[in-house]
Amino acid sequence: MYSNYYTSSVPRMEGRKIQRVGRATLAVSLPRAWVKETGIKQGDLVFCIPQRDGSLNIMLSTLAERKAEAKEYVVDSDVCNEPGILERIIVGNYVLGRDTIRVISAKRMKPAHVAEVQRIVRKLMGMGIIEETPTQIILQCSIDPAKFPIPVVMRRLYIIASTMHKEAIQALVDSDRELAEGAARREDDADMIYWLIVRLLYMVERDRALADEMGIEDPSDIAGGRVLAGMLERIADWGESMARNVINLVDRGLELGKQTVSQLSRISEMAYNVSYSAMECVYTGNVELANGAIETFKKIIETEEDELMNRIPVEIPNSHAVARLTRIAWGIRRIAELGAEIAEIAINRSLTRSSKLCEEA
Repeated sequence: MYSNYYTSSVPRMEGRKIQRVGRATLAVSLPRAWVKETGIKQGDLVFCIPQRDGSLNIMLSTLAERKAEAKEYVVDSDVCNEPGILERIIVGNYVLGRDTIRVISAKRMKPAHVAEVQRIVRKLMGMGIIEETPTQIILQCSIDPAKFPIPVVMRRLYIIASTMHKEAIQALVDSDRELAEGAARREDDADMIYWLIVRLLYMVERDRALADEMGIEDPSDIAGGRVLAGMLERIADWGESMARNVINLVDRGLELGKQTVSQLSRISEMAYNVSYSAMECVYTGNVELANGAIETFKKIIETEEDELMNRIPVEIPNSHAVARLTRIAWGIRRIAELGAEIAEIAINRSLTRSSKLCEEA
């Protein structure tokens, strides 16, 4: 657990000499500023937690006790006057790592609020309604964060997002409404995993011991993980958008140019490979692979997508079809661009480890 001594400003490193106490015990003094800030005094109990990197985490017993306490957070539905506010407050409490949320009303809870609670609970992994009365609903999250290694959950989010992308374009090629509907429905799964990742990252930010259990070896990976999760979630958003445009085109039975659809499919495959290579670099540190993904986006996809945007109005006579196909083409471009941005993050991340490309002198 980080204290304000380390997080309120620039971290301060103070040297301490090891002293011998008695015949076999070694001791070290504690920084005066930290002692003053925490209020620790002689006779207080602390816990020493060895870390994987060889460091030692000192936790006050009072902090350990507070961690064990089951806190409850109360949400007043009566002041949630705008549609969607109650849902977003519940999601916010969830991602902040809060386990027990009590939604209350001074009188009878409005049916619209009850519906909001029921709807959002289905989208939050591990969250459930454990008690419901006319004036309150109690939500409880039962997730054990140690059972959800962040690298594994992050890969799951990538698989969902990339599948949505591929299925949306395949549905366009085959005029398959059912496949497009399936791709669009995966958006709820993507949101569920995204919110879970944000929750886990917030929890490990406050608990270094938990971070080790969940595969976060460097605190800087927490910020990077949040950015990465956000980009993957946006890829899923674009996948849903493309799928819904395909559904619209299929329902209208509009004639689409074969050359346009073929080029869309080809550019889409390149965009898929960009994000795939970027994610491989995230997990393997293969800088050459990530660099190739960035170059593919800048030198090939951008050029071909611009050419396609110019061809669509010429080849397709129906203005509605032109609008929908243009949105799909833009979705492909954005997915490729997000993949390139992920590749840049992956390269920067790989540089934290020594390699043949870069090492400390």
